[in-house]
Amino acid sequence: MTAREQGIVAEALVREYRGGIRAVDGIDLRVAEGEIYGFLGPNGAGKSTTVHMLTTLLPPSSGTARVGGFDIVREGPRVRAAIGAALQEAALDPLLTGREHLRLQAALHGLSRADRRSRGEALLERVGLTLAADRKVRTYSGGMKRRLDLALALVHAPRLLFLDEPTTGLDPQSRSALWQEVGRLAKEEGVTVFLTTQYLEEADVLADRVGIIDHGRIVAEGTPSGLKAEIGRPSVEAVPANPDERHRLTQLLERFGEPAQGSPNGVAVRLETGTESLVEIVRALDAEGLDVSHLQLHAPSLDDVFLAKTGRSLEGAAEEPSAEPARA
Repeated sequence: MTAREQGIVAEALVREYRGGIRAVDGIDLRVAEGEIYGFLGPNGAGKSTTVHMLTTLLPPSSGTARVGGFDIVREGPRVRAAIGAALQEAALDPLLTGREHLRLQAALHGLSRADRRSRGEALLERVGLTLAADRKVRTYSGGMKRRLDLALALVHAPRLLFLDEPTTGLDPQSRSALWQEVGRLAKEEGVTVFLTTQYLEEADVLADRVGIIDHGRIVAEGTPSGLKAEIGRPSVEAVPANPDERHRLTQLLERFGEPAQGSPNGVAVRLETGTESLVEIVRALDAEGLDVSHLQLHAPSLDDVFLAKTGRSLEGAAEEPSAEPARA
């Protein structure tokens, strides 16, 4: 069995609700073993519905998918044994402690008493909850609950990990800690990670490849850098400190690229050789004795990719009402 077959393979996957609403509209996926795949899109795009199907919580209306080499419809128990999942709403008991949650989860997975204890302690340390292990979960912050949920998903050492909007509502420190742990799992332990998110930075930082979904369909897929490169080259804009020097500034910048649209007071060019030209531009400005009050580099972002593929901004789209049913 190849690495891709051990990862995630979906073909023409569809989930249709009453009224003909297709939350997922015939998507194809290929996620290799040990890869972090970022599934990026606004609320209501079909991200969570896709995860629910791949984790066997929701049957597909049509199409097929194999997770860890097992069919999600015919081999559901084997899929569930191979995966860990931390979904949007953590199923935590507020009256249990973090340690009690982990021991209960380990018991449900059939670990021995000794293994329950050792595995629980190791995971508490890994997610930074050792000092809070004996506190009831009702006293945990949102970030602590998300980290505990991640630890619970890892109790049985799964080969594949599904994270559905794992950092929504987290503070920057908690978000960074979770990113580090997810990256470590993939790089050091070879865990395949399927990560849904609407945060551009999260997909850019973590994902080896990104799939952008909109209205139930994948509209773009590739590495973050590759997708951004498809949209166009970066541009640089400078505003002269002395408005009378605008013509000289224009001549200088056009040595590095073709004219581009900028602010009314600035001069902008689309760079021919990429962001490395910025250093050369600064040196040329110094050599020519040209002072600028503002110098800005704009590199294409994943939001630019989404805008090019759908005609709207991902950040703005994330605020639209969800067309995806909240729960099956």
